Amino acid sequence: MDATPSLHAAWRANRTRTLIAGAGVTAALFASVLFPVPARAITTETEATLTETQKKVEQTAAAFDKANKALEDLQEQVAKNEARIAELESKLPEAQDRASRAMRDIYKKRKDSNFLMSFVMGTESLDSLISSMKYVDQIKDANIEALEDLNAVQTELEAEKTKLNAAKVKAESEHKAASDALADAQKLRESAQAKADAEAAAELAALQEAAKQAAQGGEPTGPVATPDNGEVNWSTDEAAFIAEWTSRIDAYLAGSPLEGQGVTFATAAWKYGVDPRFSPAISNTESSKGRHCFLPHNAWGWGSSSWDSWEEAIDDHVAGLARGYGYTISVAGAKKYCPPNWFNWYNNTLSEMNKI
Repeated sequence: MDATPSLHAAWRANRTRTLIAGAGVTAALFASVLFPVPARAITTETEATLTETQKKVEQTAAAFDKANKALEDLQEQVAKNEARIAELESKLPEAQDRASRAMRDIYKKRKDSNFLMSFVMGTESLDSLISSMKYVDQIKDANIEALEDLNAVQTELEAEKTKLNAAKVKAESEHKAASDALADAQKLRESAQAKADAEAAAELAALQEAAKQAAQGGEPTGPVATPDNGEVNWSTDEAAFIAEWTSRIDAYLAGSPLEGQGVTFATAAWKYGVDPRFSPAISNTESSKGRHCFLPHNAWGWGSSSWDSWEEAIDDHVAGLARGYGYTISVAGAKKYCPPNWFNWYNNTLSEMNKI
C-alpha cells in the first residue's frame, strides 16, 4: 500500500535532511526532485518463504534459548536442593544426639527389671502414682519422638540427595543441548557472514561501475565500499555478543528516539543471524533514527507497517531483513529496499554502519 500525499511529503522532507547530511545540499535537492517516491521495503508478511539456512538459524536460536531456560530452571532447583541438604545436615548432629540419649534412656529402663515395682512402692499416694506414671509416659514419648525426628531428617536428606543427583544429570544433558544448539547457530551465522564476504567482493566491481555511470550522468555518488563483515564476531556466546553490541548501538543511537534500544537490536541480531549494525543504520537513512517516522514506530520506511512499541518494531524489522535481504547490506538488497535511489541508499546506510 502506498503512502498518502502527506506521508510522501513527510518522507521527502526527511529524505532531503538525510541526504544533506550525507552528500551536500545540491545532491539532496537533486535526489528529492528526481526520486520523489519513498523506499517501499517489503514486509515480513510478503516475504513468506525463508531460505533453509535462515530457517535453521532461527530454529537453532530458539532451541538454544529453550535449552538455556531449562538449564537455568534446573540450576535453580539444584541450588534449592543443595540449600535444603545443607540445612538438614546441620540439623542431623542434634537429632542424632537426641536419639542417642533417648536410646540410652530406653535401654536403662528396660535393663532395670524391678523398675516398675520400685516405682509403685515408692509413691506416697494414688494421685502421686498417677502423676508419676504420666511423667514416665512423657519421657517415653519424648524418646520415641527423638528417634522419629532423626529418622525423618535422614529420610528427607536421602530423598533430597537423590533429587539433586537426578537434577544434576538432567542439567548436564540440557547444558549439552544448549551448547550444541549454540554451536549450530554459530556455524550458520558464520556461513552467512562468509557468503556475504564473497558477495561483497563481487559487488565492489559493480559499485565502482555504477559510480562511474552516476558521475557521468551528474548523479551524486558518495563513497564506494563494501561492508566490513570482520567487525562482527559470532564465535562467542549470546551474553557476550549482546553486551558488546548493546553498548556500541546505544552509543550510536544516543539522543535519538531510539536511544536505549541497543539491547533490542543486539538481541534480534543474535536471534536472526543478522549483522547487528544493519537495522540501526537503516533507521538513520530512513528516519534520522526514528525522529521522522511516517507511521508509528516505523523508523525504516518498512512497507505500511506500524507497531505499538520500538521493541516489537525492531524485532520485526530485523527478522524481515534476515528473511528478505540476507545477512547484511548488499547492492541487490539496496535495489530491492529502495529501487528508485538504491545507490545513495546503499552508500548512506553503509556509511552509518561503519560508525557503529
